[in-house]
Amino acid sequence: MKALKIIAPGPFTTVQDRGRFGFQQFGVPPCGMLDKEAGDLANLLVGNDPDAAVLEFTFSGGQMEALDEFDISVTGGDMGLSINQNPCPAWTSHHVRPGDMIQLGLVNTGCRTYLALTGGIDVPVVMNSRSSYIGAKFGGFKGRILAPGDVLERGEGRQLAFSRTIPETLVPRYPSKITLRVVPGPQETYFDSGMETFFTQPFTVTPQSNRMGYRLDGAKVCRKKNMPQSIISEPSLPGGVQIPADGQPIILLAEQTVGGYAKIATVISSDLPRLAQAVPGNQIRFEPVSLEQAHDIYREKMNAFQKLQNADLGVKSILTLGRDFYDHLVFRERMEKYMIQI
Repeated sequence: MKALKIIAPGPFTTVQDRGRFGFQQFGVPPCGMLDKEAGDLANLLVGNDPDAAVLEFTFSGGQMEALDEFDISVTGGDMGLSINQNPCPAWTSHHVRPGDMIQLGLVNTGCRTYLALTGGIDVPVVMNSRSSYIGAKFGGFKGRILAPGDVLERGEGRQLAFSRTIPETLVPRYPSKITLRVVPGPQETYFDSGMETFFTQPFTVTPQSNRMGYRLDGAKVCRKKNMPQSIISEPSLPGGVQIPADGQPIILLAEQTVGGYAKIATVISSDLPRLAQAVPGNQIRFEPVSLEQAHDIYREKMNAFQKLQNADLGVKSILTLGRDFYDHLVFRERMEKYMIQI
């Protein structure tokens, strides 16, 4: 069923889900939401399966017209959501009706914003995914970024009885200085003093950053004198940190399948969402962790999301909840904030 008409798209707005896996040996990268944390929470807020497709906006949103009645949620970078020119909070679900105008502006914090709607964006499944792969022009909406006049359909889904919201204490922050945890390797033996440079010096995100990878600028990360400038090209994974001949790190992301530069470390998957929200000029430092620590961090994150899935996120009225209203997590959090203010 028709759901959204694009009036004015952002500069790079695409349909993405959790990604396309199992085809990298054919040169097809996983793609998918770069900030899966924000995308998962957007789907959670409207009652969708985590694999439902959402819209991913980069740097700026746009204007859309609702063609049906459904719920929406917006998470990730702050682009100032408004509905019918009325400011609305992000990280909260909102009910829209036919004719409602949904608008997102320039990003204030972060880089990428996600919009989920009831039933998910319904585009054809290509290689087990609805994600756009713009480089090869397939997946998503006709294999391209959205354009004025595009009409998006949505899948089947049940509308919410009550609006949902993520407790403020659980909303991710996107600071300009980021520390990414990495597991050294697989070619860390190519470096000696370069390892110390990599782990002690700050690096700056450059404008040469996109869904394929982020190029950084900073102190030169030198190889050992007898090491070659490159390796035989091998499969790459999101988070791999390459060191090319100029010694400036490149962090690979979701649209890369092979690489021929030595990889000094790999960013743990739990920290990739924070990288996805970095913009040019942001500062990045690297912190080493073991593979076991990376697994523990991932399990903690999955457990936290599971608890959130099982939590009552509904913002209900006092008439509906009665005494339970006073015990509701969101109510208590807001009351505490109010009491501190007065």
